[in-house]
Amino acid sequence: MAAASAALNSLSSLSLHSSPRFSVLPSTKFTFSLTTRNTQPFLSTSSFPIASFGAIRTKSSDDIDTSFFDNVNPEEEIPFNPPEIPEGFVAPPSFDEGPMETEDEIAAAYEELYGPVYSGVSVLGQDIHVMDSKLKIEDGFTSEAKTEKIRDGFEERVVQVRRVTKVVKGGKQLRFRAIVVVGDKEGRVGVGVGKAKEVIAAVQKSAVDARRNIITVPMTKYSTFPHRSEGDYGAAKVMLRPASPGTGVIAGGAVRIVLEMAGVDNALGKQLGSNNALNNARATVVAIQKMRQFSEVAQDRGIPMEELWK
Repeated sequence: MAAASAALNSLSSLSLHSSPRFSVLPSTKFTFSLTTRNTQPFLSTSSFPIASFGAIRTKSSDDIDTSFFDNVNPEEEIPFNPPEIPEGFVAPPSFDEGPMETEDEIAAAYEELYGPVYSGVSVLGQDIHVMDSKLKIEDGFTSEAKTEKIRDGFEERVVQVRRVTKVVKGGKQLRFRAIVVVGDKEGRVGVGVGKAKEVIAAVQKSAVDARRNIITVPMTKYSTFPHRSEGDYGAAKVMLRPASPGTGVIAGGAVRIVLEMAGVDNALGKQLGSNNALNNARATVVAIQKMRQFSEVAQDRGIPMEELWK
């Protein structure tokens, strides 16, 4: 026993006082702490400061007002008294009882969502003839873009095709400028101009531009103008006069083409000043826009049409 106790004392003294190099016990230190289980609520003052969250106060049962339920019998049947209907009240119609939507209303709703191209007809007054052609690309190694014209009721008439050059740093760029007049021969006409490296592409671009600038021509029942008018654009000046039935269109150059595409059968036109085809065509459009019907003038003045010539 004495020998065993002496060996144990020497081992304990070696493990406590000797260096870790010669220690029999492992060098890693393990610490254990015995703590009691926390029975306080989750939001305790030890975890969160009171200054930031404020004092947590639980409402006791004495602070709750229960005087309302003292005089209420839970088994008693309380009658339901709805409020009185005010005078002149008209109940709104049911969703199923309302009138059915018309085709125009449905088309207008689709046009707001998808645009006028969805149905091909504009109910909201938008321009659906912005593009006059669509491209079809064929599959294959030799795919080429083919142009198919949209049948929108407008006819195209080429007024002039000229070669134009643009001087740049590297030299001159050769392009073609085309002037096209489109019209339905029922009172609508437009003038457009376009430039491209090829003649066909220039004509297509000018036709698109002409469809964007459609105007309405005021005409009488004899397919002529209601009154005389003059218009100028740049250095070109155009004079338009109404004519009697059977006269025909007596005009030349771009003025004649614009009047024929508009559907005017009897009119007199004269170019004064410049001979530029584009300026004369646009001057004709300006002169047409100045014209007004007799009914519009009488309505603006607030008098009947019979008193216009008094």
